Amino acid sequence: MAGGPFRVDHGGLIDRGRPLAFRFDGRALTGFAGDNLASALLANGVRVVARSFKLHRPRGIFSAGLEEPNALVQLHEGARVVPSARAPVEPLTDGLVAHAQGGWPGAGFDVQRVLDLAAPLFAAGFYNKTFIWPGWKFYEPLVRHLAGLGRAPREPDPDRYDLRNAHCDVLIVGGGVAGLRAALTAARAKQRVILVEHEPQLGGQARWDGSTVDGTTATKWLSQVQRELTAFEGVKLVTRTVAMGCHDHNVVTALETVRTGASRDATAGPRERYWIIRAARIVLATGAIEQPLVFANNDRPGVMLAGAARRYLACQAIAPGRRVVIATNNDSAYDVAAELHAAGVTPLAVVDSREDVPGAQSERMRRLGLVVHSGSMPIDTSGFGALSGVEVARVSADAGIARGGSGALYERRRLRCDSLLVSGGWNPALHLFAQAGGRLAYREECGVLVPANALRDVSIVGFAAEAAERGVSGRRISPHGNTARQWVDLLHDVTVADLELAIRENFTSIEHVKRYTTVGMASDQGKTSSPVTLEVTARLQGRKPAELGYTTLRPPFVPTTLGAIVGRGTGERFAPRRTSALHAWHESHAGIVEDFGEWQRPAVYRRSAIEARGAATRRECRTVRTAVGVFDASPLGKLEVHGPDAREFLDRFYINDLATLQPGRVRYGLMLSETGVIFDDGTVVQLAPDRLLVTTTSANAGSVAAWLEEWRQCEWPQLRAVVVPVTDHWATLTLAGPSARGVLARLRPECDLSNAAFPHLALRETRLLGAPARLARISFSGELSYEISVPSDRAVTTWEALMQEGRGFDIAPYGLDAVLRLRTEKGYLHVGTDTDGTTVPDDVGWGKVAASKTRDFIGRRSLTLAENCRPDRLQLIGLTASASFPVGAHLKLAQSRDVTDGWVTSATTTLDGQAVALAMLRAGRAHTGATVAVHDAGRVTMQAKVVSPVFYDPAGGRMNA
Repeated sequence: MAGGPFRVDHGGLIDRGRPLAFRFDGRALTGFAGDNLASALLANGVRVVARSFKLHRPRGIFSAGLEEPNALVQLHEGARVVPSARAPVEPLTDGLVAHAQGGWPGAGFDVQRVLDLAAPLFAAGFYNKTFIWPGWKFYEPLVRHLAGLGRAPREPDPDRYDLRNAHCDVLIVGGGVAGLRAALTAARAKQRVILVEHEPQLGGQARWDGSTVDGTTATKWLSQVQRELTAFEGVKLVTRTVAMGCHDHNVVTALETVRTGASRDATAGPRERYWIIRAARIVLATGAIEQPLVFANNDRPGVMLAGAARRYLACQAIAPGRRVVIATNNDSAYDVAAELHAAGVTPLAVVDSREDVPGAQSERMRRLGLVVHSGSMPIDTSGFGALSGVEVARVSADAGIARGGSGALYERRRLRCDSLLVSGGWNPALHLFAQAGGRLAYREECGVLVPANALRDVSIVGFAAEAAERGVSGRRISPHGNTARQWVDLLHDVTVADLELAIRENFTSIEHVKRYTTVGMASDQGKTSSPVTLEVTARLQGRKPAELGYTTLRPPFVPTTLGAIVGRGTGERFAPRRTSALHAWHESHAGIVEDFGEWQRPAVYRRSAIEARGAATRRECRTVRTAVGVFDASPLGKLEVHGPDAREFLDRFYINDLATLQPGRVRYGLMLSETGVIFDDGTVVQLAPDRLLVTTTSANAGSVAAWLEEWRQCEWPQLRAVVVPVTDHWATLTLAGPSARGVLARLRPECDLSNAAFPHLALRETRLLGAPARLARISFSGELSYEISVPSDRAVTTWEALMQEGRGFDIAPYGLDAVLRLRTEKGYLHVGTDTDGTTVPDDVGWGKVAASKTRDFIGRRSLTLAENCRPDRLQLIGLTASASFPVGAHLKLAQSRDVTDGWVTSATTTLDGQAVALAMLRAGRAHTGATVAVHDAGRVTMQAKVVSPVFYDPAGGRMNA
């Protein structure tokens, strides 16, 4: 026949006038426009397209959709290689190059098939028991070579990807009749609609099954509806797009295939686009997934889902074989039999496991001259490279035994065939519903998982809602046969025997069974294995499937290209360098700009090419201590929290008491994780009764914002508060030193700068140089200091005005090197430097503050754990010595037998030449005045004295001046 030996010479939706050449495993083949890779391979009689994951058994095309477990192939070549692509959903393009995955020298003849003879050695969990000695790394190269799930490209990906955020009133997943009806209803109600469909065309099954809709042909109805929908301005119809996952607050991620093939045309657009869709309401028109039958050797090439064969016949005019047997437990397969007969491919028999086949179906088959074997099912198949025959038998109807239970076999017969079409019923595709928080329940009478509750903003329509009601299914698990050859998960090579072993190993939870056997894991997520796994496991445990629950259905629904998730965030965009509004000024004034976290910041300003960095830093420190310096603190994290409950909300995050915070006053505080560990430090100021300003460390600005938002949305949605990140909106200039007040006064802010009117730890909202400004007396240096926050577009003007007015005060800019030296002298905490993932408030001298707060806060309960109350915990202390300290050096107490008693976290040399350091020392405060040995590179370098961590102006007179 034209287009391949298994191509029917009439019908289908292909364009027979547009032949397409492609290659599979080096073999030149031809298909037609409208084919996918799977249909083109079937048309050309290619039966073996892959080798199984574990045992290297030959595998053929099993389905016609995203659920395909077998036909995972390698597409393209070179840098554009795509591993594990599903052949049924890969459109055929001219020049397409594809290869089978696994098998040596190829999938057709694979010497590694010998592994099948040693199958008992590779039972469930074998790797946990086998690869203990000498270790996994020893076996890993061999195992990865044998597994055969594709090869990742070694060259950089030349394609580009895109990311799109979208909002809508109604998101509809599925573009069949039900989905289109939902879209039409919402569009007519003037709602914004996004409809995503994974197929290239809308219409679903109605596009090819010859059905009627609302009294007219489906084709005509679909055309009318699409015309009406595209006329609405607020409607987006997005095809070739798979909804990957449903997340909190109706956020749905989807993957759109924009460009197929291996085109190198840079103007052809992105290869894929990743959608993040936020919807007020979600409608799931996701249909149902046909389930297999389980019997011995049910994995041979030639065994295919009946619904898949029907689709290949209707869409691509493919005959599944020359001698076809149909095995089913429900009514849907009878349509397949009738349509095959009409196409000239008369099935040999229909094998139905139900004793009482509906009379209408029996009569229908009788008129076509087809034999129906009721109460029967396949029990084994034969063939080496592909299917050559099937053994069927009648199964006694034991009413008290589940469909998978035992029963006597009789009337055995062997049928020679090259195609066995199976249908074990239809399981609703409810992955997104479950991910949205919906619960599922196993329905015994039809053997599928159905919704067990309703979600307020998620509804299910169409076949997904009706599949369980379309007739009662019969038995789908053969009661006899070699269970080591009865496959329940084709993708992961999991058999009934593996489930039996899991039960013998005492894995009772269905989630534990899943992990031990790998059934339904990875990219499959139980699409064609969940219901049958529940049935088999329940039978082995002597329970009902509904009692087992079900395994978690995780996103993504199908494998997702990492490049699509990243989108354009590669290269310089992967971690964009952030610069302040003063960045150009710093560079033009000899600032040494370096990366500090995600920001580029000046470390130091050199006055000449020969001035050493250390000398420049000492000069800047001296300027701040004796005159006045100005520092760009714009990267300081800034968040505003608005709302009637703003203060109550923030009070739950800080160990400080915010209930007594007065307007215009600043309070320094610590924020903890749930484990009681110090997460961040910063300040809180009340700008108004319903408006507070939070400052964070520069590195944690994003993390704190996300932390507050998570608790606001997920734990305390009843609190009326909104978190607004404003770091980029305000430039912050720190003016520090004894002359700071004099310089600031020359800019004439509209507020009183006197110490009595504007004390330390106060904030004033005012105007400066004709623009709004916030002045805060906060010091990280120990000197009189003002943090001057102005709109970012006023940063350069304000900075240059300070430099101009400060000339008479010997003003100079200072960088981050000087900031860190000054704060170390003052003993100020640097979270992440002087703390680690175990540090709690008492370790840094804040235990009494946390204990005195009467209201609850995040992490409070963890502070009472015995581990966090030990007297020998690492505590922050100061050190002095005759020579400079190496940061990271270890400390040893006299008479200690421990490997280490602590380490140096920060170190500097004061302006008067004193070497000082901050350190974490075991029971450190109790050792004040003692001497410790400093170990560096495995040797004692010096002795140091334990002192208070505050080395400069302990009374705080200078910053309170």
